[in-house]
Amino acid sequence: MADDLEAIACVARKRADAGETLAGILATEASPGERVYLCAYDAEAGRRWLALDGSGAPVTERGVVRDAASIAALCEVAEEAAAGGDLDDLLSRLVALRMTEAPAGIEEAEEAARALQRAIEPAPRLASRAYLDRLGDATRRLERALGEGGSPFAEGMKLAMAAVERLIDEIEGSYKAELRATGT
Repeated sequence: MADDLEAIACVARKRADAGETLAGILATEASPGERVYLCAYDAEAGRRWLALDGSGAPVTERGVVRDAASIAALCEVAEEAAAGGDLDDLLSRLVALRMTEAPAGIEEAEEAARALQRAIEPAPRLASRAYLDRLGDATRRLERALGEGGSPFAEGMKLAMAAVERLIDEIEGSYKAELRATGT
């Protein structure tokens, strides 16, 4: 992933307009095998965006850009929402509970927390449906081990849809190329 991002960063820097600097790149794969890199550019006038495909060509299909932005935002929210956002603290509390009270099922909860820690990939990472599914599965396993009736993670993801839409609107509203409807 690091090599792919470096190559895209070289292309993205060449696409910066006067006064713009490349601020960051979000690597996505909304559809299997279809990499899209969301490139953020900062300038005095504000942030602008451009999506590049795996070969470094600008993406001009609105649906592809929307899908890439959506999966990037969903993965970010899922990472933050997993186990309330502080797995290290949760794990240390579980270990302390095991050592002091040793309730039934505590080892399962600890293992589920560790599995969720392993599921969260370090940056740079690829935002994809498969990654989102792994996070969701690991989080639900932890919720069950902790005895959660409902799913705080699922509720958090539902509430995050407004943030996802805001990112999509920001990208579309400040896109560096003309977007066209998919298939036209």
